[in-house]
Amino acid sequence: MSIEVLALIAVLPIVLALVLMVGLRWPATRAMPLAWLTCALGGILAWKLPVGYVAALTVQGCISAIGILIIVFGAILILYTLQHSGGMETIQYGMQNISRDRRVQAIIIGYLFAAFIEGAAGFGTPAALAAPLLLSLGFPPLAAAVICLVFNSFPVSFGAVGTPIVLGLSPLKGLIQEAVGSSIPGLNFQSVDQFNIVVGQWAVVLHAAMVFILPIFMLGFITRYFGPNRSWKDGFGAWKFCLFAAVAFFIPSAITAYLLGPELPSLIGGLVGLGVVIAGAKAGICVPKQAWDFGPSANWDAEWTGEIKGSNSCEFKCHMSQFRAWLPYVLIGLILVITRIPELGLKGWLASQKLAFTNILGYEGVNGAIAYLYLPGTIPFTLVAIITIALHGMKGNAVKTAWTQSIAKLKNPAIALFASVALVSIFRGSGVENAALNPNAYPSMPLAMANTLAGLVGSAWPMFASFVGGLGSFITGSNTVSDLLFAEFQWGMASTLSLPHQIIVAAQAVGGAMGNMICIHNIVAVCAVVGLSGKEGTILRRTVWPFLLYGLMVGIVATLLSYVFVPHLF
Repeated sequence: MSIEVLALIAVLPIVLALVLMVGLRWPATRAMPLAWLTCALGGILAWKLPVGYVAALTVQGCISAIGILIIVFGAILILYTLQHSGGMETIQYGMQNISRDRRVQAIIIGYLFAAFIEGAAGFGTPAALAAPLLLSLGFPPLAAAVICLVFNSFPVSFGAVGTPIVLGLSPLKGLIQEAVGSSIPGLNFQSVDQFNIVVGQWAVVLHAAMVFILPIFMLGFITRYFGPNRSWKDGFGAWKFCLFAAVAFFIPSAITAYLLGPELPSLIGGLVGLGVVIAGAKAGICVPKQAWDFGPSANWDAEWTGEIKGSNSCEFKCHMSQFRAWLPYVLIGLILVITRIPELGLKGWLASQKLAFTNILGYEGVNGAIAYLYLPGTIPFTLVAIITIALHGMKGNAVKTAWTQSIAKLKNPAIALFASVALVSIFRGSGVENAALNPNAYPSMPLAMANTLAGLVGSAWPMFASFVGGLGSFITGSNTVSDLLFAEFQWGMASTLSLPHQIIVAAQAVGGAMGNMICIHNIVAVCAVVGLSGKEGTILRRTVWPFLLYGLMVGIVATLLSYVFVPHLF
């Protein structure tokens, strides 16, 4: 069977999911099981995978989905705990003292706070934390979800202390070692670690334009589709504050990438930027003269809200000090840093505590594991939620209500996540190098799609390289896994077309980051925490536009670097 036909079969589950969720507005709870079934049938009938092997991959995916659900539960629990403790209303009171302008709040929380959390944790944690916080401040749930999904892009290449680059590019180790000392243009590095640093530096360059453009675009997008005047102009009116925030994030982030490597740019950029911008907002620096709001909730479109209603109150009470109210988030940040930096000693031990499932259904190499202590849903989310009971002096009834509501919210995302992550597992496992399981030695489903795209675009590859990274994240839900899937393929494309390897691999890392905007896993998870389960297609219809804009800008920069600038540097 030709690679083109394989690609068409591989893309069918994705097309089906998009048609059902975006076109027909089916909830993910109905669309994703059908997409999984289509994928399973494609694996059995076209790839000739044994039925038992497909079943084992499905179980493997369900095990991974449990880990995601733990994160979702922890994020929901933090939200409800703070709501019932009075902490959230106190935070709302404090944020309004910084600025009542929803545009300013979106930048502080969705852009900078989320960047810091991404740098520390990854795993889709930023959107799961920031979206409920925006919701509680009075944002329509749909707007909160879209803002946080889109802004959870540029920090992701360096998220979870550099995991997407450090771990995601690990398949290139052998190729890099072979290239050390070679005459390949631009490959003037002496080790794998040095190559990772170089890729991180070029990733900063590829992200740079959108770090400044995206906040302005998104504020205009939000005021156009969620504002009372339906006007792009209302959002663009905060362009000075957007640029202020972008500079506050980008400078420390870029300096960190160039001096320290790919582990800490998002964490340090987010933390420094958050402090600078909050201080600047309090001082009125670049803050718009007139505050902007979404208008009365009675006038909101029905599709903007779901099970959890955003507060539209103009006045909030202060139930405790701002320090006590924010302390749970401070603890979350501190614990994430302590448990994610290897040199501090806890990361290795926590990550080693797993419920491991090996050789599922008897198929060697099909393994799954739940790192129950390393998952952010356990430590720090659930841990901090328990600590908050004492910190905020919560009564028994309030605690019971918070936990009961959190557990009840898991039903719909559980169905969607089990199906979607099982689909991902089949996608990844379809290219197994085992003649008994993959008798035709076909490439994996994602690689079949990528190879077909490469054959279509040829020397224009730099324009499309990031979209392959985005495809990987859309399918797998992870920038790291996208890099693991496609890093060798991107290296091969660079070799075949005589392109700068570091630019093409960096475009892969950037594409994997921008793919978080449209990733089904992330959308399902965010829908769960803001009460929009069933409206995944509605969100996807909105996030696809900034995704395409991001890919276009990265493609232009990658093309210029590949054919104009970088070849003349060496």
